[in-house]
Amino acid sequence: MIKPTTRIPISSIILDEDIYPRNGIDLRRVGIFAENIRDGFKFEPIELEPDPDKPGRYRLLDGAHRWSAYKSNGVAEAEAVIKNLDGTNPLLYAAKKAIGPRQLTEDEARDTARRAYNKNPALTSSAIGKAIGRARQTVDSYIADLRAATQMGLDIKIFRMNRLGIPQDRIAKRLGVDQKTIHNHLGKMPVLANFLNTDLSRGFTVAQVAEKHGWTEPMVWSLALEAKEDLERFKELGWGLRTWDLWEWNDCDRRFGDDWPGRIPAQLIAHILYYFSKQTDLILDPMAGGGVTPDTCLALNRRCWAFDMTDRPETRPEIEPCTWTLPDSPDKPDWPITSKGKPDLIIFDPPYFDKKAADYAEKSISDLSKKEYLEFLEAFFALLKRNAKKTTRLAFINADWRDFQNKPAAEESGKGSILIDDYLRILSRTGWQHTHIIQAPMSAQRFSSVVVSAMQKKRILGVTSRYVIILRRTKK
Repeated sequence: MIKPTTRIPISSIILDEDIYPRNGIDLRRVGIFAENIRDGFKFEPIELEPDPDKPGRYRLLDGAHRWSAYKSNGVAEAEAVIKNLDGTNPLLYAAKKAIGPRQLTEDEARDTARRAYNKNPALTSSAIGKAIGRARQTVDSYIADLRAATQMGLDIKIFRMNRLGIPQDRIAKRLGVDQKTIHNHLGKMPVLANFLNTDLSRGFTVAQVAEKHGWTEPMVWSLALEAKEDLERFKELGWGLRTWDLWEWNDCDRRFGDDWPGRIPAQLIAHILYYFSKQTDLILDPMAGGGVTPDTCLALNRRCWAFDMTDRPETRPEIEPCTWTLPDSPDKPDWPITSKGKPDLIIFDPPYFDKKAADYAEKSISDLSKKEYLEFLEAFFALLKRNAKKTTRLAFINADWRDFQNKPAAEESGKGSILIDDYLRILSRTGWQHTHIIQAPMSAQRFSSVVVSAMQKKRILGVTSRYVIILRRTKK
């Protein structure tokens, strides 16, 4: 079968080292090809694929030496076949083409195998071997250490998700493996934990153990605090317990959660868990952001199902991807959970209206108009009630919003503001009755002394208010 060819400008062709299986260009071969071109010799077309990152450019799959010879002779265009690999690994495709005229060296074969496996750990040794001209056992020896590291990575992900009470079918779907694999890996969990517990028993700190074994600190805390009561856990974590309805901290605990817009203190989440749930309860966080809630649940022995519109499967496999339907959609917000379990406690800390809107991902509710924002919350509170138990509690965290920028307090009209009263009215309409309103103000330390001085001179009254509203379902 004759392959259709086209003429491609030499200047549009790239030698991409990421998909080139050899250690470099053999200048002796290029010289031979260049001499053949000058003598009028016609070569087979080179093979290219469109560069996925550079429109109008092409990556070499086969023919690097011919292409180099064309360049050295000043040839403007080359006859080429444009390939659509349909998901085939381009490095392995290029390697298979390369071994036609000359076998890959041992170093080239090993390097290609390792690069291909790093790019896609699902590749089998047989598939890699066929492409690079090596036996499966040889490929096994090339990638043994990489496979061990990848396997441990999978073990850690499974351990984390299982520890948070995520059902095995959802773990399998999230990690792209079959459920039998999950079951087999779970059998190794006690052995994995033993290594860490041994180091903890020898006096190593949680931070040291986490660094040594490549675990996150919250996961190690979940082992270090095994079988302890909540008060003991607070003490070990260095968190003083607030006894009254004013929860204030100057900063977030950096051990829990990622650096994230609107990051909330783990201490605040821990207090919600302490007062309104018990160990092994199921916690739902529908907008998990930087992962403070699942991290804190690990430390306090709560199960946690977390969702967010930003998908980070490698670093946050326990936060399942979900973009809640917005109010302008013909559909109401949908429920992403197929499992039968219903939460004992919902912690809902959404992006606040207008605050840090530019920092959140596209389609964040923070960027909605006031009307759309409140409409979304109303639909969402109704959705939560439909999917909650009679005994489920809802912890809604939000702040007053006032447009106080450059406006003296006496001149504020209140028009356009969203205050706690607005949230309470919506919650009541959707079947939630508040039982506690806890003040959890944001730290004023985020404002510089210069800004504070300017606000004082202009009689501007800023906002640090934030509330944790605890609610129960009503019968209606």
